[in-house]
Amino acid sequence: MTQTLILIPARMASTRLPGKPLALINGLPMICHVVDRAREAEIGEPVVATDSQGILEVVESHGAKAVMTREDHESGSDRIWEAVEAIDPNAEAEIIINVQGDLPTIEAQVIRQSVLPLENSEVDIATLATEITVEEERTNPNVVKAIGTPIGENRLRALYFSRATAPHGNGPLYHHIGLYAYRRSALEKFVSLPPSTLEQREKLEQLRALENGMRIDIQLVDSVPLGVDTPEDLGRAQRVLSEMNS
Repeated sequence: MTQTLILIPARMASTRLPGKPLALINGLPMICHVVDRAREAEIGEPVVATDSQGILEVVESHGAKAVMTREDHESGSDRIWEAVEAIDPNAEAEIIINVQGDLPTIEAQVIRQSVLPLENSEVDIATLATEITVEEERTNPNVVKAIGTPIGENRLRALYFSRATAPHGNGPLYHHIGLYAYRRSALEKFVSLPPSTLEQREKLEQLRALENGMRIDIQLVDSVPLGVDTPEDLGRAQRVLSEMNS
């Protein structure tokens, strides 16, 4: 079987919600909820990559694994690669899944779906998107649009990602979900590349891969998991998790 690791980057720095990973949701720190969702996926061991001793201690007290990483990483991808090298020096894991540490309500099946495009050996990186159904999201630059060509049921080959409303014309638009499944070799290559022109312009890291000829395929899923960035989001997450556990 293909060995898989689920890496969860978590930093304390957050301007809108200070100490976000340790914010309590129904009595449990948010990062622990994310670990639990990753455990429920049952496709690999979850490991939290952090620059905070406090986060590391909370995760370990929750019975999960965590690893300290440098504070000066520019991206989550750099942070998880440092963690991968530390916890898997013999390169036994072939697939690395990057699950953001602020997705406490993400469903286990969504994490499992993220690896499906990697069944095709030509795919370097897999990610997720869902069809936009809220009209205001079509023009919202904070909603990243995934632009791709259909290659099968619920599957796109990525051509571009943009904050603009794209593509033009009639047809569906897709909301990109920032969860990635990398082949280990692809992640190693990705973090070795310098920031690219379009990546810097759009402020979208995944464009670096496309600009350097790497293949990203997109699995379409039913909904966008709730990302927690504000106190209001925290309240929504509490309600969602209460419903999930009822």
